[in-house]
Amino acid sequence: MAVALSPASSARLRPQSAARFISFLNNITTGRNVLTGFRTLTNKAPTFPPFLHCYPGVRHLRRDSPAFNRRCFSSAIVGAISSEEAVEKAKKEFLEKPDVGTGQKVREFRKRLRIADIKGGPDEGLDRVGQTLVVKGWVRTLRVQRSITFMEVNDGSCLSNMQCVINSDAEGYDQVESGSISTGASVWVEGAIVESQGSGQKVELRVTKVITVGKSDPSFPIQKKRISREFLRTKAHLRPRTNTFGAVSRVRNALAYATHKFFQENGFVWISSPIVTASDCEGAGEQFCVTTLIPSSRDASDSLVDTIPKTDDGLIDWSQDFFGKPAFLTVSGQLNAETYASALCDVYTFGPTFRAENSNTSRHLAEFWMIEPELAFADLSDDMACATAYLKYVVRHVLDNCKEDMDFFNTWIEKGIIDRLSDVAEKNFVHLAYTEAIELLLKAKRKFEFPVKWGCDLQSEHERYVTEEAFAGCPVIITDYPKEIKAFYMRLNDDGSTVAAMDVLVPRVGELIGGSQREERLEYLEDRLDELKLNKETYWWYLDLRRFGSVDQCQMAKEDQTLFHATILKPFSSCRFWFGLRKTCAVCHWNREHKGCNTFPTDTRLSRILMPILT
Repeated sequence: MAVALSPASSARLRPQSAARFISFLNNITTGRNVLTGFRTLTNKAPTFPPFLHCYPGVRHLRRDSPAFNRRCFSSAIVGAISSEEAVEKAKKEFLEKPDVGTGQKVREFRKRLRIADIKGGPDEGLDRVGQTLVVKGWVRTLRVQRSITFMEVNDGSCLSNMQCVINSDAEGYDQVESGSISTGASVWVEGAIVESQGSGQKVELRVTKVITVGKSDPSFPIQKKRISREFLRTKAHLRPRTNTFGAVSRVRNALAYATHKFFQENGFVWISSPIVTASDCEGAGEQFCVTTLIPSSRDASDSLVDTIPKTDDGLIDWSQDFFGKPAFLTVSGQLNAETYASALCDVYTFGPTFRAENSNTSRHLAEFWMIEPELAFADLSDDMACATAYLKYVVRHVLDNCKEDMDFFNTWIEKGIIDRLSDVAEKNFVHLAYTEAIELLLKAKRKFEFPVKWGCDLQSEHERYVTEEAFAGCPVIITDYPKEIKAFYMRLNDDGSTVAAMDVLVPRVGELIGGSQREERLEYLEDRLDELKLNKETYWWYLDLRRFGSVDQCQMAKEDQTLFHATILKPFSSCRFWFGLRKTCAVCHWNREHKGCNTFPTDTRLSRILMPILT
């Protein structure tokens, strides 16, 4: 129920002529309706501003209580008041004589007890035996027997479920008998922790009270059986409840936390780089265009091409666009981060980037998150040291803090994954020049799908051969690539044909991290822009960093006093079956041949998650 104030004269809202009221339907602690006695605006003002307390009494309400499952506060109502004096008078009266039940202290926030907290630790919950606890989550399985019911509940905090044993004398058992509790339903369960009599867990919850928070329709598709990932693409909103996607989310969370922790502990400053930009950082031109020239309403699919404004020459008139010129989704935040590195020394970006590369492989994504550290006063050797330390740090963090999820991957996804990760964290990295790598590949006694020659861009098969066979599973760092296959901002080496770039290769994946030393010399940078036919006017600000700063001076003072870039390209890259934003058929949900399906592929977001070395 809501109460609205009708305007005295006009419903038109004017500055300082609107008051927003949020009133509690019931004062749950006292049972008194706080709207009782409300007569006029200037007589007794309702709650202003709103208090969003959480009343302790809510959790103890009876199911037959009228306040059960009711929102604690009503919708906000905006009333237009013609008189500014009325508003000020109401506020003054409210502050001087607050209504009964208002002005209460906000309850202290407390971390919710999770299943991971109960079953975690070396004792796996045995240290909590005898404690009475409350578990909230979703029903994974339900086995109803003659006098006892076994219900497994999961709250997403860990892979393990909490086995709840419900006897017929438990409060709320009638919900089991009536079928209100079923697979997929959300429940509130209270009981005592006891040692489990069955296998698979050391403790279980002997239930004394159970409440159905939200029922689940019998058509709930996530059942206790093996489900194909192709099917889960059609149920993307429910697949986080599966073991696989739940484990993936927790591991990705751990990787993100470890990433920030590593750089923060090493003195880096996090920078939020723009998502919409006018520059093509990589120079490849594979960008998504952002424009308002095409109607942005739901009727955009019916828009005519002729509605796009054009110049007299028949070209698109970008001057009428939102930014007055072409704009794109960013492919990298590194150039923006470099502006901050020129002032703050060590910075990093961690956010979404986009590539409009029309490829349907698991290694080419339309949307993914990228980590891009920028260090001042450092050279390529510092670049390699930073990348190596970071990779070892995050891998070790996952192995130490996601053991249950990693064991799940090792058992059900790919055997040997833990051993490979341990090798990355423990083995020494091998440093190899690009020219040496080409010579090694030419001597290999095997035929590659892509021919090997000096100047070629190494493919995954080449990179995997180097790290898996040539160096027996050790991570390898290849440096000094030909300038023709690298970006314009990489520093030209003294030989004039290679640049100070590096790639970190790991087994089963190939390239995992890419990095380079910046070109700090203005004349060399301008020559590279001209060579690649890039508009220097677009990069005027980037060139200014070479004109107005300590970069040139630092380089001249000491050889290693130059700015370098370490682009962590794929720390959360895709596994074989987890993709980013890629083209997937909206009808058959397949991503290759679309046999028997004539629909146009549409973009379906699937989470870009684990590191590629998990594949």
